[in-house]
Amino acid sequence: MDERSLKKLLDSPPERVKKAVKRLAVAASRLRRQSRTFTFRGREYEYFAHAYNLAWRNERAVEIPIALEYLSAHSGQSVLEVGNVLSHYVTADHDIVDKYEVARGVLNEDVVDYSPQKTYDLIISISTLEHVGDDETPPDHRKAARAVAHLVDLLSPGGEMVATVPLGLYPHFDRLLESGEITFTENYAMKREKGNTWVQSDIESVRGAKYSRYGFRANALVIGVIKKG
Repeated sequence: MDERSLKKLLDSPPERVKKAVKRLAVAASRLRRQSRTFTFRGREYEYFAHAYNLAWRNERAVEIPIALEYLSAHSGQSVLEVGNVLSHYVTADHDIVDKYEVARGVLNEDVVDYSPQKTYDLIISISTLEHVGDDETPPDHRKAARAVAHLVDLLSPGGEMVATVPLGLYPHFDRLLESGEITFTENYAMKREKGNTWVQSDIESVRGAKYSRYGFRANALVIGVIKKG
């Protein structure tokens, strides 16, 4: 809270101040609770807490730590991010392609048309692939499958692609996964339990998971990995 906001709060009627302080206390309490850890693939991670996009109360709390671990494992290598997400939370020095979001260092191109003069050791996408094609007019419900195939072509030999996908947000994408039109080499799932506690689950247990549209958060995530031989 900046100095002007603090002065305005202190000059407010006592009841309003009391309510504001209570809201701040609740938010701080949530952030403290969020310092707990979760487990993914046998590794312990700290939940990620950040104000942007309410990361402390939704799937970003687990997506970001997992993505950062993959980035760390490919330090010094060629990396592409599909969808401008990580730069909102950390300093990003990798290539980023995002059709819509205008920001410094972001290439505004359609992912299916993106043709760099190089390949990548890591391609990472956080809650983005499910939007491909569905946000267009008219929607193209199979475009995401073409995007995944195209991205695999952009991988270097031995490279890998990692994508996190919230289930239930775009049912057409869920059906592409279930039908095998989009196939990952490795499939993992995370399920949200009480509050914003996440546990790793098997894929079958999250099929048909609903997205909490009023809460603006997923109840289940698929983390898909494709490794190029």
